[in-house]
Amino acid sequence: MNSPAMTGEERMLAACRHAPVDVTPVWFMRQAGRCLAEYRELRQRYDILTLAKTPELCAQVTEMPINAFGVDAAVMFADIMLPMEAMGVDFMIEPEVGPIIHNPVRSAADVTRLRVVDAEEATPYVFEAIRLTKQRLGGRAALVGFSGAPFTLACYLVEGRPSRDYARAKALMFSEPAVWHQLMGTLTEVIIRYLRGQVAAGAQVLQLFDSWIGALAPNHYEEYVLPHSKRIFDELRPLGIPTLHFGTGIGGMLEQIAAAGSDMVSVDWRVPLDVAWERIGTEKGIQGNLDPTMLLAPFEIVADGAADVLRRAAGRPGHVFNLGHGVMPETPPDSLARLVDFVHSQPIGARP
Repeated sequence: MNSPAMTGEERMLAACRHAPVDVTPVWFMRQAGRCLAEYRELRQRYDILTLAKTPELCAQVTEMPINAFGVDAAVMFADIMLPMEAMGVDFMIEPEVGPIIHNPVRSAADVTRLRVVDAEEATPYVFEAIRLTKQRLGGRAALVGFSGAPFTLACYLVEGRPSRDYARAKALMFSEPAVWHQLMGTLTEVIIRYLRGQVAAGAQVLQLFDSWIGALAPNHYEEYVLPHSKRIFDELRPLGIPTLHFGTGIGGMLEQIAAAGSDMVSVDWRVPLDVAWERIGTEKGIQGNLDPTMLLAPFEIVADGAADVLRRAAGRPGHVFNLGHGVMPETPPDSLARLVDFVHSQPIGARP
């Protein structure tokens, strides 16, 4: 007699804990809205920060990909800059550009002026949105909360806007290490409070996004970033919530990223999944790692790419299928839905 199929919530949480699953769980970074017409209609009426700060709208957008694609996890619709506002950082989100900081942090005095307040005071709307979303999901999918990592947030604060090389931030890191570590320590404290608040509100998995960490050499990561990332995962571990660590361009520092202490490491497409898994240690879970641009190709190409990822995972426990980065806005929604169906159709342990 066949066992009943798992719910998306059960499947995602089991995989994150290295437990058996019926099929490989799948979700996509930046799945909340992004390529959906329903989301684009909302964006014609509201800017990103209004959507993120209005709990009812945020919950609506977060739920969209569950209804449209059948993914196993919902990731909260938010911006990594949200906790910065209560710290005294004046910013805006410029469409097609990203965060623009009006008062960059570039000196010891600037770092000292940053405030650390209780998470409920800083971002109450995020926690209300999590509570609403949890109710709307009703167990259909696991709820993923997240935060930007200290290095990526520090890069934005110091540069004042997105950058190709983060030269100004790295110059501060190298030339004034005491100021750098003070900034990183302040951001780390804010992040820990923020993520604890998300768990208290109902988040079931936490992902730390270090989008720009690939700008560093492995030894510089160890010296200037790893202690702070490790502190975050050390502080979160007693909560019993699975943690994911994501970065791009981390092929040269997978071992160092794994040492930060997350339960799972999310890898991009630049390193084959099986090679990456051996390097981080198969006792850890792994998430990834289809190149998101493949979804712009005909679906047979997408299926071939997904089959290769699953073949490399080889049915080992602890794999969550995802893209190596976020969904691109021009991605055909039908391709995402078909990709979820394809991954779910593959028996665990099969080598497509």
